[in-house]
Amino acid sequence: MPERTREHGGAEGRPRSESAEHGTHGERGGPLKRIGLAEVYNPSMEPTLLPGDQLVVKYGATVHPGDIVVLRHPFQHDLLIVKRAVERRTGGWWVRGDNPHVRNDSREFGTVPDELVVARAWLRLRPPRGIQRSLSSVARWSVAAVRPLIGPVRPRGEAAGLPPGSSASLSRVSKRLRAR
Repeated sequence: MPERTREHGGAEGRPRSESAEHGTHGERGGPLKRIGLAEVYNPSMEPTLLPGDQLVVKYGATVHPGDIVVLRHPFQHDLLIVKRAVERRTGGWWVRGDNPHVRNDSREFGTVPDELVVARAWLRLRPPRGIQRSLSSVARWSVAAVRPLIGPVRPRGEAAGLPPGSSASLSRVSKRLRAR
């Protein structure tokens, strides 16, 4: 089942991505009209994003490798999906989910053209899971509930191009990362 996301309303009841695609964000409403919410439904971005997480997104933002983006599925343009932009390639972006067990990404459908990239995620908002029974559990949730999704992505394991189980290679990478 493909990853889904739902956009929360934009101007005149349209999804915000439709407003951004037609260029109305520049004429009316100012910069706040270019910001919206998207909800994550499936586990393709676990552990970074969980089903039920909300994303604060910016429409028309510049995408860089490592950014989490909302895009239209290349085969189902009415379906919005959340993926990580890995690299620029001829024809668009190579995108992958953070969950290696779910393959609904560029490994399945190839490079995604720029015009299908709708927005870039800025913040993750995580709703409380279950009843918070103590003040300390409420405090822990409030610290973890809002996380920025912008910044450098550090390569890990096979994603860094290392052979699986290569502990020597992993230690070299970790030494380089600590030296930065």
